[in-house]
Amino acid sequence: MEISIRPLREGDIPEARRIISLAFGTFVGVPEPETFMADRDYPGALLPATNTAAFAAELDGQFVGSNFATRWGSVGFFGPLSVHVDLWDQGVGQRLMEPVMEAFENWGVTHAGLFTFPQSPKHINLYQKFGFWPRYLTAVMSKRVGTGNARTGAVLFSSLSEEEQDHTLQGLRSLCHDLYKGLDLTDEIRSTYHLGLGDTIICPGPDAPLAFAICQHGEKSFASDKCCYVKFAAVRADGNAPESFSELLKACCAYSEDHSLTFLVAGVNLAREEAYRAMRVGGFKTIIQGVTMHKPNESAYSRAGLYVLDDWR
Repeated sequence: MEISIRPLREGDIPEARRIISLAFGTFVGVPEPETFMADRDYPGALLPATNTAAFAAELDGQFVGSNFATRWGSVGFFGPLSVHVDLWDQGVGQRLMEPVMEAFENWGVTHAGLFTFPQSPKHINLYQKFGFWPRYLTAVMSKRVGTGNARTGAVLFSSLSEEEQDHTLQGLRSLCHDLYKGLDLTDEIRSTYHLGLGDTIICPGPDAPLAFAICQHGEKSFASDKCCYVKFAAVRADGNAPESFSELLKACCAYSEDHSLTFLVAGVNLAREEAYRAMRVGGFKTIIQGVTMHKPNESAYSRAGLYVLDDWR
């Protein structure tokens, strides 16, 4: 069996999307696996982004799987990794890990991670071969938005002038750096905006932003139908963080309502205890949960006291 790895190409997207649905749908046991997550376009959203690298696996010239690496400054994560079900347990997934690890090294990533099935020894064992270690669960939570949501003083990245965008990104870079050295969502914010995947909500402060949330929605994004998916959100780590987090969630609900979206979905690592508790009090319920695996085996920005939302999917 001759497996080769190459960069993913635009023409691969339909088959990559099909295999992702088939692989994940088969693993979780849905009746028609090829329709699983069909309302989300992971390869279509990731391939053109400036902060990602995408890889394809071929068997004798036939496309059989893919993997994606994402860079948030000093932090990197990968996924979804998918292999055609006919080739499971034959080393294809391991081959698709090799270029991801090389990308992390070339990017100078100091903390890498992934989100996977906590109940699957096979997945845990594969990633441990590459130095990743399982830590806390991450809850992917959902809340019905409803109508009449309170408006806040938040602004949208898309509403700012180019000069204002540059200035705001400097402030957000500083906010993230304080959470973990080198953490930087600049490229993720720009890609979400320029690729038409959604927008970034910013809660301004007297001198610098207090909080922000990268929200995606629509058929070309990570979001399922009628959902606003929070790809990443963070609050400045100061004494007002709980209040700022509350205002940010209100702004996300208002944004969802403005775009006729029914549900707000966001992931939170359970090591961020205060953020998780605040979401439960705010009406969010867990819909799925996974375990994040880290390299090195350190918390990075998944620790108590930080109000951060993400899930590394």
